[in-house]
Amino acid sequence: MDAQHAFELAPPRFEHGPERKIAGFGERYRHGAVEGIPGLWYRFAPLIGKVPHQAGSVTYGVCYGGDETSFDYLAGVEVSSHVGLDETFRTVTLPATEYAVFTHRGHVSGIHQTFEMIWGRWLPESGRQFAQSPMFERYGEAFDPATSSGDVEIWCPLQT
Repeated sequence: MDAQHAFELAPPRFEHGPERKIAGFGERYRHGAVEGIPGLWYRFAPLIGKVPHQAGSVTYGVCYGGDETSFDYLAGVEVSSHVGLDETFRTVTLPATEYAVFTHRGHVSGIHQTFEMIWGRWLPESGRQFAQSPMFERYGEAFDPATSSGDVEIWCPLQT
């Protein structure tokens, strides 16, 4: 049995997420060529806790602005306002909407398997459609940034 078939995806929970303002560092990536994302987090990490208007300690990885070949990814934190941030920061507003929330467990290097299962199995079998809104990873209390392991929530916006 290969690794993909051994991987199991737990059913999601469904939750109405509030609007969130996120600020951080961002870059554009080609699908399948995301090796630069850990480096983006490495550059942003020293600013966690120092971002103007930061609200809480949770960090977010936001995927948005995607097309057939590429997407934007932002490593950031929630802020109460985008006002007054300097030009080194990118910002995105996550809309208040319904989400399917999945949990990736383990080392973050395996998160691509979770995304593959969401897109390749859960979505086609669920009968649901994702909304054209940002999808995001939520790195909360159950994630250890020192080891890059733990639970990461993946929030997928749903059409209602």
